[in-house]
Amino acid sequence: MNKGLRRWGLRLWAAILLGGQVIFHVVRGRIHYRNTMEQMAAAGPASLLIVSVASVFVGAVFTIQVAREFLRFGAVGVVGGVLALALVRELAPVLTAVLLAGRMGSAFAAEIGTMKVTEQIDALYVLRTDPVDYLVSPRVLACCLMTPILTLVFALVGMGGGLLVAMSSFGMTLNAFLDSVRGFLSVWDLATAMIKAFVFGGLVAIVGSSWGLTTTGGAKGVGESTTAAVVTTLLAIFVVNFVLSGLLFHGQGATVQF
Repeated sequence: MNKGLRRWGLRLWAAILLGGQVIFHVVRGRIHYRNTMEQMAAAGPASLLIVSVASVFVGAVFTIQVAREFLRFGAVGVVGGVLALALVRELAPVLTAVLLAGRMGSAFAAEIGTMKVTEQIDALYVLRTDPVDYLVSPRVLACCLMTPILTLVFALVGMGGGLLVAMSSFGMTLNAFLDSVRGFLSVWDLATAMIKAFVFGGLVAIVGSSWGLTTTGGAKGVGESTTAAVVTTLLAIFVVNFVLSGLLFHGQGATVQF
């Protein structure tokens, strides 16, 4: 167990160093644009369906649970605002990142891990191609750019799902729902969602790529790296979300306007 924990710690440290390398290379303009566009297409448009379906049901279930409680206190009119705050501040960025971790992070670990155990990474070095520039940076840039967009889609579609439930099950009008959203939601809430999504996207790509680059042991090692990458990414998302929430919302007053 101690050996496994030590190996995990070393791989986590390697992921941190890889993140620093990516930032350094991107700042210097060492970007493979074709690979970046391909990864953006995989992380963005190809992920829209799963994000949209998940957000509809998340918004609908949240509305059912919240509205039935608020109904007891005669405050069903604030359901739209509460749903908007929950989606924008927490649910949309976190759940979008979780979906991408399962879809893209696992793919990154499997693809790069397979290249590692089949010595394709060594072949890149022979061809004087830096794997960070060719493989990692495009994935990091794609996830950092696409995750905020997917997060915005998640929030909008989720509010749409919540609106349908509020109107059909609790008799709430469209105007009342939208007025509640405007009263609760602020520009700062949207900004924090984009910041969180950007950071989470980077975590998904860096952890997945790093676990792929440190894969050993053939096909079995690829499977272990893929599983470990997803689990580590999820833990990182939850920890970093706590830190970001404390920093971004520290000292913030209420945005509710009645």
